[in-house]
Amino acid sequence: MTLVQPSPEMQVLIRQELNEDVNTRDASLQAMKEWLAKQPHLPDTWDENRIMTFLRGCNFSLERCKRKLDLYFTMRTAAPEFFSNRDIKRPELQELMKFVTVPPLPGLTPEGRRVVVLRGKDKSITSPVAEDGMKVLLMIGDIRLAEEKVGVAGDIYILDASVVTPAHFAKVTPGLVKKFLVCVEEAYPVKLKEVHVVNAHPLVDTIYTWVKPLLKEKIRNRVHIHSDGLESLYKFVPKDVLPEEYGGTAGKLQDFHDDWMKKLEEYTPWFQEQENIKADESKRPGKPTNYDDLFGVDGSFKQLSID
Repeated sequence: MTLVQPSPEMQVLIRQELNEDVNTRDASLQAMKEWLAKQPHLPDTWDENRIMTFLRGCNFSLERCKRKLDLYFTMRTAAPEFFSNRDIKRPELQELMKFVTVPPLPGLTPEGRRVVVLRGKDKSITSPVAEDGMKVLLMIGDIRLAEEKVGVAGDIYILDASVVTPAHFAKVTPGLVKKFLVCVEEAYPVKLKEVHVVNAHPLVDTIYTWVKPLLKEKIRNRVHIHSDGLESLYKFVPKDVLPEEYGGTAGKLQDFHDDWMKKLEEYTPWFQEQENIKADESKRPGKPTNYDDLFGVDGSFKQLSID
């Protein structure tokens, strides 16, 4: 199994954190389905489990869920570099995945949080296109919308900086980073609880100084940089959740990565079906979305108006 689901006892705690009422959640789901069917610029119907994941990510606020779903489909139109040709068997994506590991880990922390590890393997490899890496991360995010059957209490990201060099960021622009962050922070129902940068070195401080203005304040406050070993990481993430490469007992990171590559391949037909499931700005009530406003790199973000 790629993802271990929360135990019944943990589900109770997660539902409390997500404001999920088992007596009213089906009514909320039905309300979102009816709203979606009335939006001329959005798909009439969509997968119920994924809509429920959006509701959980929005603490069952219908208005927040409407804004996020609208932007989710809008991003599919506005950022084709992330949402077109999503086939993990494409040679460029296969090549990229030889040099990085990006898997969500199967287990959960005691708080019910999912841990995702991003790790490069070889500092001499600098040719892969950054957009392709971001595309794969969002593909995994789309799979998790369906695979997280009962929800989790947020995500913890571990970013391994051991092979990071200036060459890796030579082609990464603030505009590209901002566009990706809008996707992650605004269009997906992600509850980012912690970010841990491990194997940090002086270059990490320079990179973080560059990225920091593009992050929301609440995210900035959740970033932890570990430069003196992994003992400080264990205060946040227990060893039984971590892979062996990080002193854990959960298994090998490469095995988890390989499992996710198989999972991505299994979902190829779904990604192909979704190619044209996106917002149609010509049918949006009122003014079409201004993408320049949407992706302004000054840190601003203008919310979509929802009827």
